[in-house]
Amino acid sequence: MIDPINSLAFSMHANKGVYALLLGSGISRAARIPTGWEITLELVRKAAALKKEQCEPDPAAWFQNKTGKQPDYSDLLDMVAKTPAERQQLLRSYWEPSEEEQEEGAKLPTRAHRAIADLVKLGYIRVLLTTNFDRLMELALHDVGIQPTVLSTTDQIEGALPLIHTTCTIIKIHGDYLDTRIRNTPEELALYPEEFKHLLDRVFDEFGLVVAGWSADWDVALRDALTRAPYRRFSTFWASRGEPSEKAKDIIARKGAMLVSIDDADTLFSTLSEQVKALEEFSRPHPLSTEAAVATLKKYLSEPKYRIALDDLVAREVESVVKVAAGDAFDVRSSDTCGQAVLSRLKGYEAASTTLIRMGFVAGQWIEGEQLASWKKALAKLSLRQANSGNTLWLDLQRYPATLLLYAFGLGAVSNDQWCTLSVLLNVPVLGEQREDKRVVEMVPIWALFQMGSDVMKVLPGRERQYTPLNNHLEELLWKLLGASFPSQMAFQIAFDRLEVLFALSYAIPCIQKEERYWTLPGAYGWRRANMMRILAEIRSSLESLGDTSLLVSSGLVGSTAVQGLENLNQLEQFVPQFRWH
Repeated sequence: MIDPINSLAFSMHANKGVYALLLGSGISRAARIPTGWEITLELVRKAAALKKEQCEPDPAAWFQNKTGKQPDYSDLLDMVAKTPAERQQLLRSYWEPSEEEQEEGAKLPTRAHRAIADLVKLGYIRVLLTTNFDRLMELALHDVGIQPTVLSTTDQIEGALPLIHTTCTIIKIHGDYLDTRIRNTPEELALYPEEFKHLLDRVFDEFGLVVAGWSADWDVALRDALTRAPYRRFSTFWASRGEPSEKAKDIIARKGAMLVSIDDADTLFSTLSEQVKALEEFSRPHPLSTEAAVATLKKYLSEPKYRIALDDLVAREVESVVKVAAGDAFDVRSSDTCGQAVLSRLKGYEAASTTLIRMGFVAGQWIEGEQLASWKKALAKLSLRQANSGNTLWLDLQRYPATLLLYAFGLGAVSNDQWCTLSVLLNVPVLGEQREDKRVVEMVPIWALFQMGSDVMKVLPGRERQYTPLNNHLEELLWKLLGASFPSQMAFQIAFDRLEVLFALSYAIPCIQKEERYWTLPGAYGWRRANMMRILAEIRSSLESLGDTSLLVSSGLVGSTAVQGLENLNQLEQFVPQFRWH
C-alpha cells in the first residue's frame, strides 16, 4: 500500500494550487511558541501576582472564582497592561525572540515553516489557514520573496481580493498576536463572525485540505465549518502524532480523510516538499525536446550553482541514449551486416543521440571548470560496450553514440578555441576490450572505433569508393544539426578537419614521447590537402611564435613542449602520404 505522505505528494503535485493547509499550534511547537491558552494562563498568573495571591495549581479555576467567568485574553491583557504600548511590549515577549532565544533558534521559522514556504513559492500551496497568532509563516515566506495577503480581521476579509488572484493568502482564524481581538476563550472559539464563516465555507468547498498540528478539541466553530462543508473531489489529509483525539476522529470519518501518522511537523513538511520537488523534476518531458534541453543546458552553464542540476540533466540524457542503444532494435547477434543494415543502425543511434549532440556542441563552446565532470562521465559511460558477445561490427558500433558526442563537443570546443577543455575530454580514461586502460582518443574517434578497421564502413550505400565513408557521413549529419552556428559550410568543414587533426596529434603523443614508430588516426583532412596544410600552418605558427606558452602546448593537445609539438606536427605531415588517398 502506498505511504500516505507519498499519496499526498502525488496528489499535491498533480493538482497544483488546489490544496490548502490548516495549521494548528503543533506547527510552531518546535519554535517554542506558546499557545494562546498558555499565554492566557500566564496572564492569569501575572494578574494574581498583582493582587499578591496564589493561583496555582489551577489558574483558570482561580480566575473564575474571582471574576465569575472564564479567563478572557483581552480582559486579562487590560488588567496587567493599561496602555496600548504596554500591551504590545508585553505580547512581543511571548512571540518575538530575545537575543538569547535567537542564538538558540527559538521563536524563529522552523523546518516545517520553511518547507511550506518552498511549496508556496513553487505554486503548490496558495491558501494557509492557521489558528496560530504568531508570524513565523509570514517570516518564512518573506525569506523566499513571497509577500502574503494576511486576513485576521473581518474588515480585512471584506476588502480582500479573491483567493485565486493572490499568490498566497494566510487566514489567521483566531487573529494576530499584535491585535487584542484574538480568539482564545471557549465562547470565542464556539462562534465565528459571519465574514469568517463565509470565508471558511468557500475554502473548504473549493480546496483540498491538509491538516497538521491541530487537535480539533477546542475550536467548536472551526469543527463546525469543516463538517458542514460538502465532500469535494479533492482529498483531505490529516496529519497526527499518535492517536487522533475523539473529535478529530469524528471529522476524519465525516470527511473521509486519509490519516497520515507523523513524528513531527518538521519531518512531515520537509519530506513532502522534497517529494513534490522530486516529482516535479521527474515529470519534465523526457526525453527533453532538443530545444528545451539546449535552453536548459545554457541556463545551467551560466552559473556554478547549477552544477548538480547540470550533472542530472546530462546523466538523464545519456541514460536515455544507453537505454535505446541496449534495446531490441540494436541486436548485436544479428548476422545481417549489409550496407543498408549498417546505415539503419547508424541512423538509429543518431536519432537517439540528437539531443545529446546539440547539448554537447553548446557545452564544448562554453563549459568551465567543474562542469566538465558531467561530460567526462558521459563519454566514459557511452564508450563502454553494452554487451560482451555478439557480432564484432555491432559490438564496435555500440560506442558510436560516444563518437557522436565527442565530435559534437569537439566542434564546439574548436569553434571557441577551448583547447584545454578538448584535451581533458580526449584523455578521459576508458576500458578497452581487454579491460585495459585506454584514453577516449584511442577508442572513440572514427578510425579508432572498429577492430576490423574503418574500411568496414565502405559498405554504406553510395560511399563504397570513398576514402573516409563514415567520416563523410558524420560530417553531413553534423552540418545538418550544427551548421547554423557557423558562418558558412566551408567554415564548418575547416572546423571538422581541424578537430580530426587535433585527434591525430593527441593520439600520437605517446609515439613521440617513447620515440616509437609513428602511427595515428587518419581522417577526412588527409584527402582535403588544402584544408590540412592551412590547419598545420596555423598550429606551427602558434608553436613557433608562442613556444611553451601556446595553449596548444599548455593544454597538452599536441605535446608537453613546443619542441615535442613541432616534432608531432612534422611526423603527421610525413604520415599522411602513406594512405591511398594521396
